[in-house]
Amino acid sequence: MRRAEAPTRIDGYAPIGDYAAIGDGRTVALVARDGAVDWLPLPDLDSPSVFAAVLDAERGGRFELTPEEPFEVERRYLPGTNVLETTFRTAGGAVRVTDALTLPDAPLGPLRELTRRVEGLSGRMALRWRVEPRFHYGAGPSRLGLRDGIPIASVNGTAIAIRCFEAGEPEVLADSIGARFEAVEGSRAMLALCAAHQEPLVFPARDELEERLERTVDTWRNWTDRRSYDGPWRDEVMRSILALKLLVFAPSGAVAAAATTSLPEEIGGERNWDYRFSWVRDAAFTLDALLELDCSEEAHAYFWWVMHASQITHPDLQVLYRLDGGHHAEEVEHPELAGYRGSRPVRTGNAAVDQLQLDTFGELMQTAWLYARDGNRIDRDLGARLAEIADHVCEIWRKPDSGIWEVRSDPRDFTQSKMMCAIALDRALALARRGCIPHKHTARWKREQKAIRDFVDSRCWSEEKRSYVRFAGDDELDASILLGALFGFGDPRSARWVGTVEAVRRELTHGPFVTRYPGEDGLRGQEGAFLCCSFWLAEALARTGRVDEAVSLMDDLVGLANDVGLYAEEVDRETGEPLGNVPQGLSHLSLISAARAIGREMSR
Repeated sequence: MRRAEAPTRIDGYAPIGDYAAIGDGRTVALVARDGAVDWLPLPDLDSPSVFAAVLDAERGGRFELTPEEPFEVERRYLPGTNVLETTFRTAGGAVRVTDALTLPDAPLGPLRELTRRVEGLSGRMALRWRVEPRFHYGAGPSRLGLRDGIPIASVNGTAIAIRCFEAGEPEVLADSIGARFEAVEGSRAMLALCAAHQEPLVFPARDELEERLERTVDTWRNWTDRRSYDGPWRDEVMRSILALKLLVFAPSGAVAAAATTSLPEEIGGERNWDYRFSWVRDAAFTLDALLELDCSEEAHAYFWWVMHASQITHPDLQVLYRLDGGHHAEEVEHPELAGYRGSRPVRTGNAAVDQLQLDTFGELMQTAWLYARDGNRIDRDLGARLAEIADHVCEIWRKPDSGIWEVRSDPRDFTQSKMMCAIALDRALALARRGCIPHKHTARWKREQKAIRDFVDSRCWSEEKRSYVRFAGDDELDASILLGALFGFGDPRSARWVGTVEAVRRELTHGPFVTRYPGEDGLRGQEGAFLCCSFWLAEALARTGRVDEAVSLMDDLVGLANDVGLYAEEVDRETGEPLGNVPQGLSHLSLISAARAIGREMSR
């Protein structure tokens, strides 16, 4: 827990780094340091929001809970959990707020339940709370009223009830529900938002809320106690796997890329994307982390979700799939929302779904290889499908594509895409040797794999820079090339990889921050430094034998997490301000991968 500080907002917006996330395996809420819940989709993570003040401070809606006089804040997650504890301190007293999206424990409980317990620690403190529901990204006209004396808000089959115990007398206005109350030493108030979607709205009693909150804490701790990791940066790795668990959509096993949409890569810019989908790009990192940290239940569910979702478009792969496995993700702009600090447009859906990204084939085959290597069975039907994917790679690897970064400029022969096609065929050959997939086309796979390697080594290499480059015939660099060293495109200690890692450090780094690429991508404006690229560089340094430098970089990077250990997608290179969607799964996955790789190199 960092020292107490007074929270700040700019034009009504909390800094992206001020958000903590809570979740229940279905949806995720963002809680700012000043106690406001500024983001909550219902009923699921990829559903429209009921609170979206993070995207429009005036019209988005929020659930405020805050002292009425100047205050300072300390926060932490309860150890081993995703339950948030916030301590407010004023001149007159201190209170502790415990926030959780509670885990369901009975078929008759609320569909979703956000619980906020307020305990007086010392002195006296006046607080106020206000719920401003704005359904459907602020576009839905909410109906507010009382039912059996309980405040409710509803629109088109979605409803919320506010349960209030010792937290003042709720007042229902035209567009909000709220109250004021005083906390004193030893007092204990409770607020709960209980949600329903296309089903009856449940009004739980206070003892049910208290019991469910305590059971949620115990469930999280029991889950964390079953994870094992004894390597370097243990606390950061364990917080990262807890952050990843927040992004697991329990009904299907899918893992979302992030919990939010349209948080900008540049304040005021247009690089604002919906990341509430599951990207094949992240699959290998995700399965590797789940398997290595003993999350076997999540690993099996995720693997089979990936395989079933990708079957819809076989033998092609989509860049991303919906959390329920669906393949439609139409990109829509919401002009009614102002965007985070004026960053427009606000988007839902993601047009990258229609792109060709050749690297996905490598990540899918790597995921299958990791699953099989762990001793799991790949059945006959899946084995045949994986062999067909390898055949498909042989047919299409020469095509230009949009690359891992989903550029909105013309397709190119991106180096990392070609490398991952070679990885796809390498893993197919390994699976065939293991007897997991049919082997009748292995001669072709070997031949095409060699052709890909020859293409990369001749067309995607710069003698002048002693480095692989962004795409064939280019002289720019791209941090994604580092993934070739991480996935085994040649010996990472070879002269070519040592030179490439050094070139990335020379041309793309600013202190600990790594820029993805310097060139054009079809969009206006700039972006921050992608945190995953910094972790990839740390891992690549270790794999190329520069362990001391890798350790030094990792020490810098783990210090960039916010006060509760979360990472967004990017960081402003000049100010260190977090940017982009949060929490970002790939940032945490890359931390886990780098920590483990550096630990292995240190123990050699």
